[in-house]
Amino acid sequence: MFAAAVILDPTRPIRGLDDSKALPPERREILDRRIRERAVAWAVAGVDAFRIDRINILEASKSALCAAVRKLAVSPDFLFVDALTLDLDVPQRALVGGDARCASIAAASIVAKVARDRTLREWDRVYPGFRFDSNKGYAAPDHYRGLDNAGPTVQHRFSFAPVGQRTLFAAV
Repeated sequence: MFAAAVILDPTRPIRGLDDSKALPPERREILDRRIRERAVAWAVAGVDAFRIDRINILEASKSALCAAVRKLAVSPDFLFVDALTLDLDVPQRALVGGDARCASIAAASIVAKVARDRTLREWDRVYPGFRFDSNKGYAAPDHYRGLDNAGPTVQHRFSFAPVGQRTLFAAV
């Protein structure tokens, strides 16, 4: 899981910021470069599959977001967070659907998704049977075939039912 924090520079606007899920990958790559060039500060943090399994997906999201905020080169005065409240001593506001409503959340969403996609392309070279490059780790037929043929990797969340079920089945 990847999360990002971005402090935008109001004197260097970035046109086209939107919910990362609404943008094609090529557009996200372009916007990612612009965000990294023009932002006052940006940071990316991640939580691995083992930790997600230990603390759950929601707590892992919060942990990654807190880590990204702590990594910023400039301390934020205020946080807008997509639908969550973080355990940080910074005034904040949770915005449901924030990546479609707030430019800084949209920018962070884009930076996080581009970082995730780059990492998944690297994982695809290490674990070629899963097609991480095309399905981004989501449940897809080719990903399931990889699980059926090779079993889960250290990158898989065993708490995710399709992985856990295949593990139990393979162990019988």
